[in-house]
Amino acid sequence: MGKSKVLIVGATGYIGQRIVKASLAQGHITYVLQRPELGLDIEKLQKLLSFKRQGAYIVEGSFSDHQSLVQAVKKVDVVICTVSGGNSQNRNLLLQLKLVEAIKEAGNIKRFLPSEFGTDPSRMGHALEPGNVTFDQKMEVRRAIENAKIPFTYVSANCYAGYFVGNLSQLGTLSPPRNKVFLYGDGNVKAVYMEEDDIATYTIKTIDDPRTLNKTLYLRPPENILSQRQLVEMWENLSGKSLEKISISAEEFLDSMKDADYEAKVGIGHFYHFFYEGCLANFEIGKDGEEASNLYPEVKYTRMDEYLKIYL
Repeated sequence: MGKSKVLIVGATGYIGQRIVKASLAQGHITYVLQRPELGLDIEKLQKLLSFKRQGAYIVEGSFSDHQSLVQAVKKVDVVICTVSGGNSQNRNLLLQLKLVEAIKEAGNIKRFLPSEFGTDPSRMGHALEPGNVTFDQKMEVRRAIENAKIPFTYVSANCYAGYFVGNLSQLGTLSPPRNKVFLYGDGNVKAVYMEEDDIATYTIKTIDDPRTLNKTLYLRPPENILSQRQLVEMWENLSGKSLEKISISAEEFLDSMKDADYEAKVGIGHFYHFFYEGCLANFEIGKDGEEASNLYPEVKYTRMDEYLKIYL
C-alpha cells in the first residue's frame, strides 16, 4: 500500500510548517495550499517557495472560491488544516466549514485532520469566557465533519514547548525567569508538554494508520507529563541556580482577569484550566482515543530536560 498524498492548509504557520517538513520526511507526496489572501506577505511566500525547493507542490485555492478548494482537495487523499485560531474574537477556525464542504463534494478524502493540536475541545464545555470561543468553534467544525461523514483524526497535542517550557510556564514571557518564578497553587498539578517537531511527526504517523481512524490522538508521552514544579526543578538542576518560588492561589490568579484586555483574559483562562484544574492530564483516554507514544514507540520524542538545555 502506497503512502497517502497530503494537502496542508495553513502550511506557513507555526505548526503548519513543521507538518510540511514531517510529511516530506516520511515520504508523502505533499501539497501546500497557496491562498490569494497572501497578498504582499513576502515571508509567507518565501516559506511556500522553500517548501517547493524541499519537494512539496504548491496548489492555489481560496476559502472564498469553493471550486478552487474542491480542485485542490481532489489532488490528494488526506487533508490537514493548521489555520490558526488567532485572536479568539475572529472566526478563522470556522473557515474550515468551507473546507468541509469542499471535501464533501470532492468525495475522495480518506482522512481529514482539522486545526486542533491543543487541548481537546470536547472536554472544555466548561471553559471560562472569553477563551471558550476557540473551543466552541473547534466543536462546531467537528460536528460538521461528523455530520458529513468525513473520515477524521483529531490531534490533541497539549502544551507547546516553545510557549510553555522555556519560560517555566510563566505568563507574558518566553524566556526562563532569572530570579523568581510564580507557581500556580502548589505547582503540583500535572500538564503535558510537547516539542513542536514531535507534534508534527506524530501527526503524520496517524494519516495511514487504521488505529487512529475516527479517533482522537492524544500526545501524552509518560515522561512529558509533568507538574510545573517538576519543570522548575529541571531548570534549577540544569542551570545550577535556585529560584524564589511565589505561589499564586486560584482566587488571586482569576482575579487578575478583571483589568486584563481580551487576549490576556483568554490566556489567563487557559492557564487556569491547565495548571489549576489539570485538564490536560486528569482523565483516562477512552475507547475513542489513542495515545501517540503507545502507538509509535519508534519515535524518540524530546524530553523536557533535554529541551531546556537550549536556554542555557
